[in-house]
Amino acid sequence: MAMTSVTRQENRAGWAFIMPALVLLGLFMVYPILWSLWMSLQTGKGMNLHFGGFANIIRLTKDPVFQHALSNTLIFLVVQVPIMIVLALLFAVALNNPRLKGRAILRTAIFLPCVTSLVAYSVLFKSMFAVDGVVNDTLMFLHIIRQPIGWMIDPFWAKVLIILAITWRWTGYNMVFYLAALQNIDPSIYEAARIDGVPPRARFFRLTIPMLKPVILFTTVLSTIGTLQLFDEVNTITASAGVGGAPADATLTLSLYIYNLTFRFMPTYGYAATVSWLIVIMVGILSWIQFQVAKER
Repeated sequence: MAMTSVTRQENRAGWAFIMPALVLLGLFMVYPILWSLWMSLQTGKGMNLHFGGFANIIRLTKDPVFQHALSNTLIFLVVQVPIMIVLALLFAVALNNPRLKGRAILRTAIFLPCVTSLVAYSVLFKSMFAVDGVVNDTLMFLHIIRQPIGWMIDPFWAKVLIILAITWRWTGYNMVFYLAALQNIDPSIYEAARIDGVPPRARFFRLTIPMLKPVILFTTVLSTIGTLQLFDEVNTITASAGVGGAPADATLTLSLYIYNLTFRFMPTYGYAATVSWLIVIMVGILSWIQFQVAKER
């Protein structure tokens, strides 16, 4: 009986200790999530909202701007994420070589972009990729192109510019995860493979990648979530006359469309919440697919 009384007192003390944190989590996380779900069922302009049921979902199927934003987001996801993951993995393998001189400097140089100010690097990219910028001047000097490329005014090249910017900024972030995982692999595994005559390419595909599969899955899921929520780069680098997603909404993403629906156009909070929940559903589905593909057979 005494032990039971002490256990109950410990339980009460434990709940009292974590209760403030639970209250704050419920107030600032759970409640907004539930409220946004309820708001996704509301229709109307501004604060004049009324229950509309699945009207916003029906509107999604008929909204050409939403469909354009969705296709742009999926293009960035399908093209940019694999490029970034592969580059990060190759950089990590190369910089994990103990015989490579200047590894610390190279690691810092590749990782530095992800801690760079968004505004600073956006201004830098705008200057470098301007019609008369250093990128066009260099390409013309090397006779790769005959006339300047309109990186920020041509729909195709605007997408390419965003992909380059995201890759430049976040490749080093993923590389750090791979470096940490590579340094935890027993070197004797590679030494045994080398003694058995396994070539470097086979060691990479048969040893390194399988052992890094959990980390590759982790970085792929993180990159997928980040790309589906892509907003900063398209709003700052390709913004034109105060309208992000230019030219002709070529770089308009779902997150930027939500921002436009909420702050730039006549506010339609219910419809914006519906688009937000679509991103949540897409993240869940794509993450589940990635887990199934990477699952051990």
